[in-house]
Amino acid sequence: MHYRRAKTPGATYFFTLVTHQRQSIFQHPEVVEQLRQAFRSVKQTHPFTIEAIVVLPDHLHCLWTLPPEDADFSNRWRLIKSGFTRRCPAQFRQQRSTARQHKGEQAVWQRRFWEHQIYDDADFSQHCDYIHYNPVHHGLVKAPKEWAYSSFHRAVRWGMYTEDWGANGKIQNLDGVGKE
Repeated sequence: MHYRRAKTPGATYFFTLVTHQRQSIFQHPEVVEQLRQAFRSVKQTHPFTIEAIVVLPDHLHCLWTLPPEDADFSNRWRLIKSGFTRRCPAQFRQQRSTARQHKGEQAVWQRRFWEHQIYDDADFSQHCDYIHYNPVHHGLVKAPKEWAYSSFHRAVRWGMYTEDWGANGKIQNLDGVGKE
């Protein structure tokens, strides 16, 4: 099966990646640090800008902007996922199916990811809000500021949000954003 993906050099994309069978790998700080190391390693050789990110126990969402002459987000994700998988503690590597064994794949991530090309400032803003509100949406915290594994804290420092944003109820205009 072939998937058609929008690939525009220099574009900004929203991504959702999910762990294999929604295993809660990222509830352990040392595992989140291993994911950060995988991101840092790939960014050294294949640069991109992380505009927003949230890492939840069993999935992550992020917004990336690629360099002006580059549209290859798939390779970056392949490198991040494989780099993380090599460092991932054995207890999070689930039993592999026959198909995964034949392909030499570990059972840490779902095979595919979901992406959406951001088309304007309003779409960008809506996806940032979705990312930063996601821990509240999943009932993990009462306010985005309470979730450690999020770019929300950086966005507050940059003046994009107030510290109490998202603490007083559901954020509007998030219906239909993201995919989990």
